[in-house]
Amino acid sequence: MPRTTDSDGTPVPQRLLAAATRLFAEQGYDRTSVQEIVEAAGVTKGALYHYFGSKDDLLHEVYGRVLRIQQERLDAVAGADEPVEKRLRAAAADVVVTTIDNLDDAMIFWRSMHHLSPEKNKQVRAERRRYHERFRALVEEGQQSGVFSTATPADLVVDYHFGSVHHLSTWYRPEGPMSPQQVADHLADLLLRALRP
Repeated sequence: MPRTTDSDGTPVPQRLLAAATRLFAEQGYDRTSVQEIVEAAGVTKGALYHYFGSKDDLLHEVYGRVLRIQQERLDAVAGADEPVEKRLRAAAADVVVTTIDNLDDAMIFWRSMHHLSPEKNKQVRAERRRYHERFRALVEEGQQSGVFSTATPADLVVDYHFGSVHHLSTWYRPEGPMSPQQVADHLADLLLRALRP
């Protein structure tokens, strides 16, 4: 069985993901070989295949770990005992901050997701749909209770906000004038203003 950590205690799966993320960002997914990944991680191909069935699985995990963090945080916010407008604002800001905090991973995935197998694509769509539906449920809850306007369908409201999130990679720069939290606050406030009755 392959060693699970290296001499500094870093687990092999994390080393493989770090190497893959760096190489995918520098060279592109399609131009990065499995051999380059294992050499950069300092492991054997056997170790890679012990943890990940394929390069496809590595690409899926690059995004999957970000989506899992976002889903856990959304579930906690959505289930909190707070007014719906406060929960929606927190969720809307959180998806911006967590995306910026993991912008390289998100960019790699969006640029390369067409390389995923049909099965992995289906899995990613299902995971993203679950997140989308939980977020949309907050908008619908506010609309049904009269806190939010019903002038725009909840699906369109959510798609508009997530569209802003997906475009962060085209303009956000860490050295820019706004911090991740400032960008998140502006976009969350914009969403709530759009839903004001």
